[in-house]
Amino acid sequence: MEHGTRLGLHRYTAFAGVLAAAGLPLYIHAPKFYVDRYDLSLSAIGVALLGLRVLDFAQDPVLGWVVDHLGAWRGVFAGGMTALLALAMVGLFAVTAPINPLVWFTLCLAVLFTAFSALSILFYARGISKGNTLGPEGHLRLAGWRESGSLAGICLAAILPTLFLYADFSAPLALFALVFCGAAAAGAVLMRQEWHADTELPEQGSVAALLADPILRRLLLVGLLNAAPAAVSASLFLFFVEYRLGHETAAGPLLLVFFVAAAVSVPVWARIAALRGVRWTLLAGMGLSIIAFSFAITLGQGDVWPFALVCLASGAALGADMTLLPALFSARVERVHGAGGQAFGLWNFCSKLTLAIAAATVLPLLDQSGFSTVLPNPPQVLWVLTLTYAVIPSVLKSIALVVLYWTPIEESCHA
Repeated sequence: MEHGTRLGLHRYTAFAGVLAAAGLPLYIHAPKFYVDRYDLSLSAIGVALLGLRVLDFAQDPVLGWVVDHLGAWRGVFAGGMTALLALAMVGLFAVTAPINPLVWFTLCLAVLFTAFSALSILFYARGISKGNTLGPEGHLRLAGWRESGSLAGICLAAILPTLFLYADFSAPLALFALVFCGAAAAGAVLMRQEWHADTELPEQGSVAALLADPILRRLLLVGLLNAAPAAVSASLFLFFVEYRLGHETAAGPLLLVFFVAAAVSVPVWARIAALRGVRWTLLAGMGLSIIAFSFAITLGQGDVWPFALVCLASGAALGADMTLLPALFSARVERVHGAGGQAFGLWNFCSKLTLAIAAATVLPLLDQSGFSTVLPNPPQVLWVLTLTYAVIPSVLKSIALVVLYWTPIEESCHA
C-alpha cells in the first residue's frame, strides 16, 4: 500500500471515485427522484436517456481525438471538465427545474455526460502510460487501485442520499450534489500532478484500425454485454426493494452490502487472476453473478435477508468485472495499438451504452405493464418487475460468459 502511494496510485483511486460517483449511481437515484418530484413517466425518462447516448455516439470518438492532441493542455482541459461535471450535478439534484422538468433533466445530463465522457477517456488513456511504468503486471496493479476507488465512489454515491434521508435532511440529493462538488475539487487537485507528468500519451491509430483488431472487438463486446446486467439492476434496484420486497427502508443498507462486497473483492480477484489467469477468473466472477441473479427470481414480499445474500454475491462478482476487463483492454491497446484516447472513446461509449439501453428498455417495459408508485401493484405487474430486474440480467450475463469463453484473451493480451 505504501509503495503504491509513493508511485502516485492513490491519485488514481481518488479520481476514479469521483468519476464513478457521477456514473452508475445516477441511474439509481435520478429516475426515481424525477418520478417522485415531478411525476415524470418512466417511459419519458427512458427515452431521454437513450437520446443522450445517441449524443455520446457522436461525441465520444471526437473527445477521444481531442484527448490524443491535448499535449500540455491536459490539466486545463481536465480542470474545466471537472467543474462542468460538478455544476451539472448541482443542477440535476439541487436546483428546482426552472423550465419543463424533462427538458431540464435532459440538459443537465447532457452536460454531465459530456464532462464524464471527456474525463473518463483522458483518465483511462492516461492510465495506460502509468501502467507501463509499473512493471510486467502494471496494468493489473493500476486497475486494482483505480477500480477500488471506483467502487468506493459508487458505494458512497449510492448510499449517501439514503443516509442523509435517515438523518432527516429535507433535500438529501441536493446535499449529495454539494458533497460531490467538494469531492470533485479534491480529486482534481490530487490528480493535477498526473495530468502534467512527463510521460506523453502516444497517439494511436484510427477508430477503424482499432475495430479491425478481432481481439479488441471481442473485448468491447464482452464489456458491452457484461456491463448490461449491472445497468439493468441499477436502474431498478430501488423499485425492486420498495415494491417487490416491500421494504423501502432496507434500500440503503442493501446498497451498502452490495458495493462494500464489490470493493472488498477487488484485491481478491486481482490476486486470483495473477495466480490462475485472467480469463478463468473472469468466467468465475460472471458465473457467480448469474447464480445470484437467478436466486433473486425466487424472492418476494419480505425476503430482505435472502436478498442481502444476493447483494453480497452479485457485489463480489462486480468486483471482478470492474477490475479485470479494463486491465485486459488497457494491455491490449498498449501492446498492439499504442496508448491514447480513441480506444477509450470506444470503451467509454460501450460502457455507457449499456446504461442507456437498460433505461430505455426496462423502464418503459415496467411502465407499460401498469406499474404504479402510488397504487398497489397486482402480482403480474410485480412479476414483470422481477423479470426485468433478475431474469434479463441473468440472460445477458450468460451470453457474455459464452463470448468470453470463446475469446482467446490471455493468449493475445496478458494483463
